[in-house]
Amino acid sequence: MAQEQKFLVGNEWRSSSVKEPNRNPYTGKVIADICQAQSQDMEDAIACSVEAFEQTKKMPSYKRAGILLGIADRIKKDRKEIAMAIAEESGKPISQAYVEVDRSIFTFTTAAEEAKRIYGETMPLDLASHSERRWSLTRRFPIGPISGFSPFNYPINLIAHKFAPAFAAGNTMVLKPPPQAPITGLRLAQIVLDAGAPAGAFNVLPCSIEVAEQLVTDERFNMLSFTGSPEVGWELKNKAGKKKVLLELGGNAGVIVDRTSNLDYAVKRIVFGAYAYGGQICIKVQRMFIHEDIYDDYLLRFKEAVKELKLGDPLDEETTVGPLIDKPAADRVESWIAEAKQGGATALLGGNRKESIIEPTLISNTLPSMRVYSEEVFGPVATIHRYRDIQEAIDGVNDSKYGLQAGIFSNDFRNIFYAYDQIHVGGVIVNDFPTYRIDTMPYGGVKDSGFGREGIRYAIEAMTEPKIMVFNFV
Repeated sequence: MAQEQKFLVGNEWRSSSVKEPNRNPYTGKVIADICQAQSQDMEDAIACSVEAFEQTKKMPSYKRAGILLGIADRIKKDRKEIAMAIAEESGKPISQAYVEVDRSIFTFTTAAEEAKRIYGETMPLDLASHSERRWSLTRRFPIGPISGFSPFNYPINLIAHKFAPAFAAGNTMVLKPPPQAPITGLRLAQIVLDAGAPAGAFNVLPCSIEVAEQLVTDERFNMLSFTGSPEVGWELKNKAGKKKVLLELGGNAGVIVDRTSNLDYAVKRIVFGAYAYGGQICIKVQRMFIHEDIYDDYLLRFKEAVKELKLGDPLDEETTVGPLIDKPAADRVESWIAEAKQGGATALLGGNRKESIIEPTLISNTLPSMRVYSEEVFGPVATIHRYRDIQEAIDGVNDSKYGLQAGIFSNDFRNIFYAYDQIHVGGVIVNDFPTYRIDTMPYGGVKDSGFGREGIRYAIEAMTEPKIMVFNFV
């Protein structure tokens, strides 16, 4: 019988008569039965969050920083156990799970530093005759309780990107963890409590869509922070009312490789960016635009590099490509590949499936109407395209309803700056894949890819409000 996993409201771990099995996506075995919060549990969590805010908003920055450093230290201490939990419940290869844990340590440490750097400003106001002898002081104040939704593919670090800046600024949070991988977030909740955060500062509740509706519509929340699919994210924004909204959504990232690039390096990075973790990364490489002069050479090297990837058990240190998160995800990706081939596209690599593992797949001769090109595939599938000049390549990258990140491999600075100016995305990565991210950078997209920016300092700005005080020296 699987172990029962409770959820956190305030400082109370609660059970529920309603449970959902949490399955290992590789073995199919049930890891735990996850207690599902009910409507009253959510109401209690919101009330706890409101009450805790009365403490956190008055807490001095050194205390908030100390708690955040305590969280980072505990994650570091439990690094192996947390990485194993990530690999087991999300199917992420263990080597990549360790990277995620290390990133979460960095995220909480950075948030501790930024908690001490929430600055204001002074401003002279005697710019007109009616305003003589006046000046002002502006400070940033926490906005209050924040609701959060996190996805399965980064089950600790994307929660860290919500809670760490929220708490650094003096806010509280109620979070719905991903239904496919909730255990890591629930483990983090205990770590936050143990580090000395006030009860109610961080509440983590797995729950149904109906119960989660309270996180979106309840007016006691002053912000909604959502990471997930565009379809869900934009729907939630429409329901959120007057509260602030931060959306980090999907993409089908394009990368350009021009004839001046370091081809060996470009191939190595792009192969990893396209297929690591089965492509279940919102900034994974999905569409490759290769200059016609190097296309054949690039394709040959790409195929050879893909042969070096190991598929299989996420707990194997050598594995790069593990299972998709569940059978429906694998079914969807498999159907999109079949749809492309039926429409005249060519599978140059892969396309085969074993249970929930799909081979790294490379497709050419795609049309914009094919979903492997136009939608977010969120699987180990990439498309490849020739181009003649930089404008054609940029037009190809921009031919998307998404705009999260893009990459360009080039040593021609005219092409680099032209791409930076012309590609309509939230970030252009030069001489690396669009999958690159460091947790301090402003991260987010345009078009259907989102609204606002994450990254600790940038999230803190969104999670605070400036307030001015005007002095009149009479």
